[in-house]
Amino acid sequence: MRCNITKVCINCKKNLHDVVFFLAIFVTKTGLAISDVYYILIYMTLKLSDLIAKYLKYMENIESCSKLTIKAYKNDLGQAYDQATSDHLSVESLWNHTRLSLNQWSKLSLASRNRKVATLKSFFNWLYQEKHIQQNYAHLLICPKVPKKIPHFMSVDEVMSVIQHYSLRDLDLKETKEITLFILLYGGGLRISEACHLKWSAISFTQRKLVILGKGNKERILILPAFCIDHLQNLKKKHDSEFLFSEGAMNPRTGFEMIRNCGKKAGLMNTIHPHALRHSFATHLLASGANLRVLQKLLGHDSLQATEKYTHLNIDSLARTMENNHPLGNIKLKS
Repeated sequence: MRCNITKVCINCKKNLHDVVFFLAIFVTKTGLAISDVYYILIYMTLKLSDLIAKYLKYMENIESCSKLTIKAYKNDLGQAYDQATSDHLSVESLWNHTRLSLNQWSKLSLASRNRKVATLKSFFNWLYQEKHIQQNYAHLLICPKVPKKIPHFMSVDEVMSVIQHYSLRDLDLKETKEITLFILLYGGGLRISEACHLKWSAISFTQRKLVILGKGNKERILILPAFCIDHLQNLKKKHDSEFLFSEGAMNPRTGFEMIRNCGKKAGLMNTIHPHALRHSFATHLLASGANLRVLQKLLGHDSLQATEKYTHLNIDSLARTMENNHPLGNIKLKS
């Protein structure tokens, strides 16, 4: 009954005073709860676009989501409700549009569907939390399970071949930036977005310390290898501006191209990308005996679950570990 009255009120051309008067009469004759009137007024005065805008502000300011995350949420919600003929929607209509979008997304990859459904769940949770809806529909949205993939990473030999290629020649400023970015991503496990926004003021050369502002504006401290510090000092001599790699914050796409150039110039068979260096940083540290909790802090992960994907050591490494450390590893059966 509430939804029907909502539609009548929204579709009528009366001003707010007249609508409230109409609702007051309706409450008197039908005994409709005051809370129901409150929710009807919400649907009349708040547009879907306003709700989405307020939700995005909440995620940015309260949940401290990154700009890229906010952009993804905005795109997902825009795609979900782009077919709505009216900006004023009842809960029933909002849910119908949601179900329609879920059907349209069925052909997408599991990872894409998982992210989009997670966006809708978050949006409905917020609507319920802010009392824009009386029933939380988030529990009706099921995120598809995405099979875990082993992260793509470079071998130690591939990393060393790139470094060796650049060490055997005199480098101009462009090439100095390329190899420094390569070594920074591999030596510190940075995300490409973090490296692109890095300033010289965040680096302490004497302490080999680097202060990173990561996802959600969360700060973490890294201690870089001396080899990495040497390359940073060399770059500073050639490019002493506020930011490391450009006059302002570098576009991540430029960083992608720089890393690809490193692989091409070194003659690697496979194309490399910045995140493969972050994966390589984590994989090689873990294979060398690094603690998973320490690795979590170095990578800036909120949960240990995000770090566990790097526990994909190859069979040879596991076999060597068992042989060297297990009490039965060195015992041979007497013939």
